Amino acid sequence: MKVVHSWLKEYLGDNLPSAEQVEELLNFHAFEVEGREQVEGEEVIDIDVLPNRSSDCLCHRGIARELATILGVDMEVDPLLEPVELAETDKIAVRIADHEACPRFTASLITDIEVKDSPEWLQTRLRALGQRPINNIVDATNYIMLAIGQPIHAYDADLFTQVDGQWQFGVRFAEEGETVSLLAEGGKEEERIVELKGHELLIIDDSSNTPIGLAGVKGGKYAGVHKDTKNIIIEAAHFHPTITRKTARGLGIVIDASKRFENEPSRELPLCAQRDIIKLITEIAGGTSEGVVDKYLVKQEVKEVVVTVAKTNSLLGLSLEADEIVNIIKRTGSSVEEVDEGGFKVVPPWERTDLNIEEDYIEEVGRIHGLSDIKSVVPEAVPLKEMSARHFYSDKIRKTLIDEGFSEVITSSFQKKGKLQLRNALASDKSYLRNSLIKNITGVLDANYVHTDLLGINDVRVFEIGTVFEKSDESINEKTVLTLGARTKGDGYNSKDDKVLQEGCEVVSNALGIKIDWNIEKGVAEMNLSDLLENLPAPTAYDQFEKGADVTFKPISQYPAMSRDIALWVGEGETPDAVLAVLLGEASTLCVRHTLFDTFSKDGRTSYAFRLVFQSTEKTLTDVEVNAIMDTIYQKAGAHNWEVR
Repeated sequence: MKVVHSWLKEYLGDNLPSAEQVEELLNFHAFEVEGREQVEGEEVIDIDVLPNRSSDCLCHRGIARELATILGVDMEVDPLLEPVELAETDKIAVRIADHEACPRFTASLITDIEVKDSPEWLQTRLRALGQRPINNIVDATNYIMLAIGQPIHAYDADLFTQVDGQWQFGVRFAEEGETVSLLAEGGKEEERIVELKGHELLIIDDSSNTPIGLAGVKGGKYAGVHKDTKNIIIEAAHFHPTITRKTARGLGIVIDASKRFENEPSRELPLCAQRDIIKLITEIAGGTSEGVVDKYLVKQEVKEVVVTVAKTNSLLGLSLEADEIVNIIKRTGSSVEEVDEGGFKVVPPWERTDLNIEEDYIEEVGRIHGLSDIKSVVPEAVPLKEMSARHFYSDKIRKTLIDEGFSEVITSSFQKKGKLQLRNALASDKSYLRNSLIKNITGVLDANYVHTDLLGINDVRVFEIGTVFEKSDESINEKTVLTLGARTKGDGYNSKDDKVLQEGCEVVSNALGIKIDWNIEKGVAEMNLSDLLENLPAPTAYDQFEKGADVTFKPISQYPAMSRDIALWVGEGETPDAVLAVLLGEASTLCVRHTLFDTFSKDGRTSYAFRLVFQSTEKTLTDVEVNAIMDTIYQKAGAHNWEVR
């Protein structure tokens, strides 16, 4: 969310600090500021407003209100506290099919306007925020949205058919296969026609049941404002956030309006927006307001919450007095009433739809008081009363297998097919819960054998200790399983895998001192660790922690590796290290691993066979590039009178 510093001053007046101080205050008490810059002669602050505050802070008034709260000052001008007095009109009829999908819809009529360029001050502010000025009507709707956070849309009233002297608006769900023509997106000239799936919410011309826009997302071509428009209808409504988000994301139309609707601004906001947009348009485009129709079908609930001093101090680790807590909460614009000693009944301002439970207010107290002022406290040491058998034996298994050359992996709990389907899947290929790790481990083995040369290993050995899920008649059951896997060749399972796998199974059995029943399938073995724990002795003490050697990490290259083998006859007195030093001197920095994999002597000479692995951090290497390096290595070997086998 980008805000103009001078615009904030209209709300805070002389209480507004400098842009640099605003950045510091927000960083320490509210939001991360991503940067400041001069645009169009204005100081623009880029603020990362997170979803928990997007309902009220994706606008200049919201940021100004936040600064007033942090500073403990009053706002000089607060449009949300000003009374709304608008005449009603019977020239617009509104029919809403689903009250939950659209709990409030307002529409106002302004006649005899003149569409032209916006005044320079308005264009300058929009350009400073990265907006492209279009005309005074469209610019005004964008300006009010950026001012108080309520998306607005303007229609050319004369492009609608009137029935008995009324313009007919409707809000309903789309029918599957129905289409709507949307206004051209930014930078494009042609409108976009989209086919709907049936879950989208539409605004329609109810006289003909014609879609005129996607509710909460984008207006349609049907009644767009143009240079000859004289009479307009302004819509300001409240649409269900989930429906809006699903429609916007599904169609790839994530714009300023949909971002605000999907974060559910207050249902009280539309009428404030109507008041402000009527005032602005009549100032810059002329015209006369004919009144507003307001269909407020499902009222916004005001949630009273009891906040206690004890819980506030307990969660924050502070020792604040009751009056300090009350003062901070009042600074948010909430009303506070004492209900008993140490407890307060709190009602939030109507725009703060994020304040719903006691912990929400405690968070407000903490950040406004200053998180940097909360001192860290070392918890008091308490004796261990009970040991986790799962944790103890999992660590024992983990150490045993790692010592045997196995690597631990963590795979997804979700899979494409299975018996236990999720109600709300994260993706189409992750819609079931796993009931075994065997397929997951098999996939890991298949995917990672190609990296054996790069890792300098002869085979792939992996294990996972994870949770699997099973459905019974009455519930969903979870259990912990241990699954091992081994792969000795790159073309899938072969019988040699079983020998490596058997070694892993045996070391686990020996470490636990118990016979284990394994389920073995083609190089993968699995056992029920949850059942096994019931037959193991209860642990009495954890093993002493052994600090490992210090290590240095570096990023893994995203590009594939290539390997080459070279075998040389050298003099019997030559050591492999000396030979390798010569080879690596010509291999360049692209040689990331080298392995001596064969040595034998005959007739006064020794043969060394090396595997060289090449990889770039910048690109995918080609055979031509690697072969050129190998040719240089061969030449160097010849210069030392070494015979390439």
